[in-house]
Amino acid sequence: MRRIRITAANIALEAELNSSPTARQVWEALPIEGRANTWGDEIYFEIPVSAAQALDARADVAVGELGYWPVGRAFCIFFGPTPVSIGAEPRAYSPVNILGRVLGDATRFRAVQDGDAVAIERV
Repeated sequence: MRRIRITAANIALEAELNSSPTARQVWEALPIEGRANTWGDEIYFEIPVSAAQALDARADVAVGELGYWPVGRAFCIFFGPTPVSIGAEPRAYSPVNILGRVLGDATRFRAVQDGDAVAIERV
């Protein structure tokens, strides 16, 4: 698996990308910088990748999973419940392509505010 580092609000966590076609597109686009949008316990931001919804895309995700939201061309970091969650698990607004997962405590991203700079780079 390919390793990346996600940095936002003085928090830097490593993550692994899976071998999906969308994850490969994200890898090829790195490094990427953007501004965080928060939606409950999710950070998302537009990235320069355009990919269709994968056949295995899903809205129910786990804490620490990374997704690509085709509707908004956005990279998503899930670390807790969102406004459409049922219970404590994260749930995307609509299906996302699963890209990989954060290595470590993804809930640390709760310190990130709307508009904070976010960077993704290869490790």
